[in-house]
Amino acid sequence: MQWILQEFEDTHKLAEALDRLGIAYSWHKVVPFVGELIPPPVVPDPESVVMFGSYSLWRNAEANGYRPGVFKLRPFIEERAWHRFLLNGPDARIVSLREIPSLGLPGDGHWFVRPVEDSKEIAGAVYDQQGLVEMAGKVLALEVSEIPGGSLRHDTLLMLSEPVRILREWRLWVVGDEVVTYSLYKEGRRVVYRHEIDDDALAFAREAVAANPGYSPAYVLDVCRTGDGLRIIETNCVNAAGFYAADLVRLAAAIDEMG
Repeated sequence: MQWILQEFEDTHKLAEALDRLGIAYSWHKVVPFVGELIPPPVVPDPESVVMFGSYSLWRNAEANGYRPGVFKLRPFIEERAWHRFLLNGPDARIVSLREIPSLGLPGDGHWFVRPVEDSKEIAGAVYDQQGLVEMAGKVLALEVSEIPGGSLRHDTLLMLSEPVRILREWRLWVVGDEVVTYSLYKEGRRVVYRHEIDDDALAFAREAVAANPGYSPAYVLDVCRTGDGLRIIETNCVNAAGFYAADLVRLAAAIDEMG
C-alpha cells in the first residue's frame, strides 16, 4: 500500500509506526478545502493508495481514483442497525442551518449540535439558544458564493439533541469489521489519553460493529458511558480522526494489509 501523509503532529506519530513496520510513505502539504497536494505524489498504482491528514483529502482521492484513498462514511444516525445503540439517535431533531433562526427554540434550553454528515464543518458541541442562533446568523449573513468549501453552508443539515452527562469516552478503530485498537480520551470533563478501555465498553463496541457489518472498510467509532449505560456517540473518518493513545502499529498494519 502506498501511504500519503499530510504533516500534522498525529501523522508524525503514524509515520513512526510505519517506520517500525518498514512501510514507505511520503509527506505533503495540502491546500485547505481543495485538497491539492504539494508536491504532487508519484503514484504507480492508484488502486493501492491510502491518505491520512485533513478531511479535505477525500477530494484529491476521488479526483485521482485512489483506492482505498479516504474512507468516507454514511451518516451514522441513518444506520438503522445502530439506532438502539445511539446516544443521540432517531429522536434527534434534523434541521438545515437556515431553519435555526425560525425554530422558536426556548431561551433557557441547551442542545448538542453536530453536522449530520461526517464532514468536519464544525465539531459537535453544546450550544444555548443565543449561541446557536448567533452561529447560524454568521453563516446566513454570507452569500453562498462567499463560503469556502468544507465550511458550514445555508443548507448544511445539523442534528440537535438534548445534552447527556457523559462519564467516560473512548475511541475505537475498526478495520474489516474488527476492533483493532482503542483509546480512552475523556473522563467527565477532563481530557485524558490512555491506551485502555473498560471490558464492558469493548464488548459493547464489538456488539455494535457486528450489528452493522460492512458499514465501511475502516472507520472510527466513539463510544461513551453515561448514567444510563453505554452508547455510541458518533463515527468518524479514520483518515482524519485524532489518534489519542491508539496502538498505531496495529492500526497501520491492519490498513496496509488491505493493499
